Amino acid sequence: MTAPIGPRSGVLGPLERGGGGIPLEDRGPSFGDLFSRALNDTAGLENDAKSVIDAFLRGEPVELHQVMAASEEAAISLELLVEVRNKLTDAYRTIMNLQV
Repeated sequence: MTAPIGPRSGVLGPLERGGGGIPLEDRGPSFGDLFSRALNDTAGLENDAKSVIDAFLRGEPVELHQVMAASEEAAISLELLVEVRNKLTDAYRTIMNLQV
């Protein structure tokens, strides 16, 4: 004889406790915290690249390869952030289109 499947069959037990039974202090940073940190890091890299470019244009002792490396690092960071945003948007649309 099989037991009927229902909301109290034990399958949803960890979810009902919140966080899969993992204590709040052991969960680590939330996705929002990580995304905010990524935004701040990207903004910082762009500011660093801008300051290196400005120093190069003023004639300060900055090598061209430093300017190119800082610019590429900022560009790659921005591209990564945009791709993460695109994936999040796609995931949101997929979830919203699910039939319930």
